Amino acid sequence: MNKYDELWQKILTELENTLEEETYQDTFEPLTKTHKYLNGNIFIIVANDFIKNRINQFYLLKINELAEYFYGEKIRFKFVTEKELLPEDTLTTPDRNIEQKYRIGNLNATYSFDSFVVGKSNNFPFRMAMKVADQPGIVANPLYIFGDVGLGKTHLMQAIGNYILDTNVESRVLYVKADTFIEDYSTHVRQDKMQEFYNKYHDLDVLLIDDIQILAGAQKSQMEFFKLFDLLYHQNKQIVITSDKPASELKDIMSRLTSRFQVGLSVDIQVPDQELRIAILKRKLLAETSEFHEINTDVLEFIAQSFVTNIRELEGALKRVLFYSLSYNSELNLEIAKEALIPLLKTKKTSDSLNENNYDKVQSIVSDLYGISIDELIGKSRKNKFVVPRHIAMYIIKDRYNIPYATIGGLFGGRDHSTVLTACEKIENELKIDNSLKVAIQTITKKLNTN
Repeated sequence: MNKYDELWQKILTELENTLEEETYQDTFEPLTKTHKYLNGNIFIIVANDFIKNRINQFYLLKINELAEYFYGEKIRFKFVTEKELLPEDTLTTPDRNIEQKYRIGNLNATYSFDSFVVGKSNNFPFRMAMKVADQPGIVANPLYIFGDVGLGKTHLMQAIGNYILDTNVESRVLYVKADTFIEDYSTHVRQDKMQEFYNKYHDLDVLLIDDIQILAGAQKSQMEFFKLFDLLYHQNKQIVITSDKPASELKDIMSRLTSRFQVGLSVDIQVPDQELRIAILKRKLLAETSEFHEINTDVLEFIAQSFVTNIRELEGALKRVLFYSLSYNSELNLEIAKEALIPLLKTKKTSDSLNENNYDKVQSIVSDLYGISIDELIGKSRKNKFVVPRHIAMYIIKDRYNIPYATIGGLFGGRDHSTVLTACEKIENELKIDNSLKVAIQTITKKLNTN
């Protein structure tokens, strides 16, 4: 018996002990062995679609949790019918050829759960995305993922789609950006071909719509999306939405639509901390080139410290350093990394005010004014002498840079967006009646402007 069969037997024993006898006998007792292991997935053949769908809907999440527990690391089970084994290549990754980056439904084949680097800032969204992918239409519908630009929302969304397609090749999955939806709708109306539009969007099992905030102001497209949302939702079809802000903060989008977005589960991806940024760089390094097996830690730390709020910028900086070193046939050290990134860092300093250094200035000035350390400012203490300056710092960052609440929360020990929102509203209200608070904020603002 191989190790995957042994793992499956442990899971079967657990299921037998927890499920009704009749349920276990009908569904799991015939499944005595695994079929194959590939790409982190253990495949088991079931008799028909009914059994497969029953397992996927009610038991797959528990099975995969048990698998990870017994195996000691992430591993997944997938249940397939005999017809899905013909030809053999369709068993796991249909249209997932390495040379073919995109697959059916506009999905990027490289966006998988395995390639998503997990840390404190994105752990909860990652886990919930996995659960949704395991049980589409059941766990959280819709799943609303929000966060700042370049933090991995699209990757996580498409990982859900790819996982579902890997599990069931017949799933009808569509990924589309909101601006493409608007263009599709406008074009089909203009050409009087709405039936083609309905054929594309209505006959789906999973709809993944990216950057929903782009629908702002597009009233007719919003109405059409509202009808599409209700149609899919009431058929228990999975809907996943991404945005740069919480649904409650979307502007120029009809309230009955934003209220629909909040029916399911909202999760926010925050700015990655230094540890996660370095982990992302290491993963990117492995994928990008075989020329460098290792890079000195100081180089990775420098890149991670220089590019804080956007993962795409972070990865782009690493790529530039790699190619710069190869082009000049130079040893990749800290000096070369700094030289390679001079143009990017100059541009960043002059045109991008949304970086951690600016936030650090706010935190530093507020800490000095109130005689506390930065650790105390961003810490967990609820003593008033720490809470008040903490709220003031959050308010100033929001007012000055207008970045998402979730992003600000990431700068203050990983607090969620609702905590920051409450803090900012409290300061805003107190400013109307508290002159000393107004003077304090004016003082901090003047110091920032001087710096």
